[in-house]
Order: sequence, then structure tokens, then C-alpha cells
Amino acid sequence: MPLLQILFAFIVFVIVLKGIQIIRPYQKGLVERLGKYQRTLDSGLNIIVPVVEKVIKIDMREQVVDVPPQSVITKDNVVVEVDAVIYYEITDPVKVTYNVANFYMAATKLAQTNLRNLVGDLALDESLTSRETINTKLRQILDDATDKWGTRVSRVELQRIEPPSDVTEAMHRQMKAERERRAVILEAEGQKQSAILKAEGEAMAIQKVADAQKYQKLTVALGESEAIQTVFGAIHKGNPTNDLIAIKYLEALEKMANGQATKVFLPYEASGILGSIAGIAELLKEKAAEKTKKS
Repeated sequence: MPLLQILFAFIVFVIVLKGIQIIRPYQKGLVERLGKYQRTLDSGLNIIVPVVEKVIKIDMREQVVDVPPQSVITKDNVVVEVDAVIYYEITDPVKVTYNVANFYMAATKLAQTNLRNLVGDLALDESLTSRETINTKLRQILDDATDKWGTRVSRVELQRIEPPSDVTEAMHRQMKAERERRAVILEAEGQKQSAILKAEGEAMAIQKVADAQKYQKLTVALGESEAIQTVFGAIHKGNPTNDLIAIKYLEALEKMANGQATKVFLPYEASGILGSIAGIAELLKEKAAEKTKKS
């Protein structure tokens, strides 16, 4: 008898324990009574009817679906390997439980199909440079399609888009040739600019030298002009007599005769002046005699 009581008490304890359900903060509990959905349990301590009711716990945290790699033909008939990662979170635990049998498989196949369509509409170069565009479009498609499953697709990220090895090598050669072409262009442009700057420098130097020579000649000419004007003014101011002019003329002829030349050309009017030399001599003698008398 005591053994039966202990057994009965143990069975009652187990049944009561089954009726106590603890839901974690990131979970929701779906209660089924005799195979039919009854209610949703929030986090914390919950009591259900043992044996009659069953609890299905749903993880509400954001989860990841890894889309396996697949071969996709681009618009220009190049086969590339593409894979992606999908981040989603459950918004309705009832729909995700009863509207889709295997959400992970369904999301994976849906992502593969639409990824094939999106990449197939692009050429190879466009697909390699349009990751953000593909991510945005694929996320929108998956979010709309999975809305009836009670989930929300938050992000979609392409992990890789890899063309075949021969195409990759051709692209590398193309990029190398493009870089070499740019380097040659830049070098030629540099040489061109250097030649232009050198020519401009030489032209400026020639101009500076010409300006300096011009300034020098102008300065010399201005000096000579001022000297001539000064001499001319001094001569007129001194009011020279004819005999003084004759003496100066003779001094000039003397300097001309002192040269190394074997021939001396005299002005046409020199014969007249030479004819008056005797008169000039007499004039000088008279002046000398007057000075002697005065002294």
C-alpha cells in the first residue's frame, strides 16, 4: 500500500511538472490542445494542462540562412559561382509554424532561384560591380515572398561572385594592360608638360635678356643725348668766336692724323679753313702783343 501511494504521488508530481512550462525571453510558446492551435505563451512561467496540451517553442532571434554556391550564367554567357547569406527574423510564430513545412529549405531554394534570375540579367562586369544592387533587389523579393510565412528578411549579402579561372586570368591581363596604358599616358603627359615649361622658361629668359639689352641701349642713348645737349648748351652759352672754332677744328684734324691709317680724308670745307690759318696766326700774335703791353 505505501508503495502504491509513493508511485501515485510520483506520477502526480510528473504530471504537474509537465504542466509547468518556462519560456525564455527570446522564445514564444505555441500551445496545441489535442492537435489544434490554442494560444501563444509569452516568456516566463506558464501553466498548461498536462497530457492534453503541448507546447512548441519558437526562437524569435534573428537567424541566418546560408545559401549554398551555385553556377549561374550571366547575360554575356559566362558561368560564375554565386552564394549568399540571408538574415531573417520571425515576426509571427504561428505562421512560420503552420504555413511552411521547412522554412530553412524554402528560403534557401527561393534565394537560389531569384539569385539566378538577378545575376542572369547582368553582364559579367555589371555583376561584379553591382553587389549592392543585387543585395537590395534580392532582399526585397525574399521579404515579399516570406511575408506569408511570418518572417522578415532584414539583410541579404552576396559572399562571392567568382568567374572561371581563364576568365579571371583574362581580366587580370586586361587590368594590367589598362594600368600600363595609363602609365604610358601619364609619362607622356609629364614629358609634354616638362617640354612646355622648359620652352616657356627659355622664352621668358630670352625676353628678359632682350628687355635688359633694350634698357641698356635706351639708357646709353639717353645719356649720350643728355651729354650732347649739355655740350651744345655749354657751347652756345660760352658764345665761342670763329678763331676758337678754328683752333678746335685743327685739334680734331691732329687727332685724325695720329692714327695708323696711311690715308686721311679731310672734309671738303677743310681747304677754306686751312687757307685762313695764316690769318688766325696773325690774330694770335696780336693778342699776345696786347697781353705783353698790359703786363
